[in-house]
Amino acid sequence: QELGNSLDKCKNNENVQQILTNATIMVVSVTASTTQGQQLSEEELGRIEDACDMALALSGAKLRIYEYVESRMSFIAPNLSLILGASTAAKIMGVAGGLTPLSKLPACNILLLGAQRRTLSGFSSTSVLPHTGFIYHSDIVQSLPPDLRRKAARLVAAKCTLAARVDSFHESQDGKVGYELKEEIERKFDKWQEPPPVKQVKPLPAPLDGQRKKRGGRRYRKMKERLGLTEIRKQANRMSFGEIEEDAYQEDLGFSLGHLGKAGSGRVRQTQVNEATKARISKTLQRTLQKQSVVYGGKSTIRDRSSGTASSVAFTPLQGLEIVNPQAAEKKVAEANQKYFSSMAEFLKVKGDKSGV
Repeated sequence: QELGNSLDKCKNNENVQQILTNATIMVVSVTASTTQGQQLSEEELGRIEDACDMALALSGAKLRIYEYVESRMSFIAPNLSLILGASTAAKIMGVAGGLTPLSKLPACNILLLGAQRRTLSGFSSTSVLPHTGFIYHSDIVQSLPPDLRRKAARLVAAKCTLAARVDSFHESQDGKVGYELKEEIERKFDKWQEPPPVKQVKPLPAPLDGQRKKRGGRRYRKMKERLGLTEIRKQANRMSFGEIEEDAYQEDLGFSLGHLGKAGSGRVRQTQVNEATKARISKTLQRTLQKQSVVYGGKSTIRDRSSGTASSVAFTPLQGLEIVNPQAAEKKVAEANQKYFSSMAEFLKVKGDKSGV
């Protein structure tokens, strides 16, 4: 009725914008401008306007019936009205066809009563909420956060099914059952919105086993001394506060020698052999090593570990061939070392000249 045969009224028309969305107005204007048709005659336009008036009259009568049912809902379905409210209860009763058909529907179907299928003709569908009806848009569900509304709508639909069946048998006319169901719904809503409990970090329980006996004694102390840190390792592990250490490998690894070599001459001295940490050799191994060191039979270059080119024949410019002992020089040096540099060597008495020189 608002547009008639003129498409110019579709643009910037406030009355049309109150009825249709901007996307639907655009679809109507584009379709009307591109279609191959003709304008309606006066007779056809009059029939369409009469049909529109009839549809508006039916819609008004429907609203009046809803208002009447809403005003009488406290007597028709008191328990259902306490949960959803008179307006929403009247709407779902009107869509279902009455209280008795409503009581025969399962909760999953009651949840979908009043759902509208929107066709946006290719436009954005972000505003479309599928599987949402009158219960989803009721005040009791819309009061919750958006992430809980679908779950709440399913719960309310289940309780509405019970309340509708109670009302269909005309029981609990004072609304006691509906009041109890609504309290149960509100308790669950509060439970859903409670913050999670703070997780307390509890210490581990004490072990049930008793304290083990620690072994002591001379043998245990000796073992700890052998496996303990040496003095060089202790010095290398120590670091001075507030001093820049020199990198031992000249890289960015930060490996330093700590206090090692700083207290003395500045050099890393040879590792001191500690008898406590020295590796032990069993008597059986000592006897085995002694047997291996014993040389049986004649002496050869293989057993003596000397050079294979050593020979007892030497060439001299004066006498030609000469038989010599190649190990004589080594033996002479060994005897001198044994005499002067051995651990048993003593000072030799040098006899002075009788003349007193």
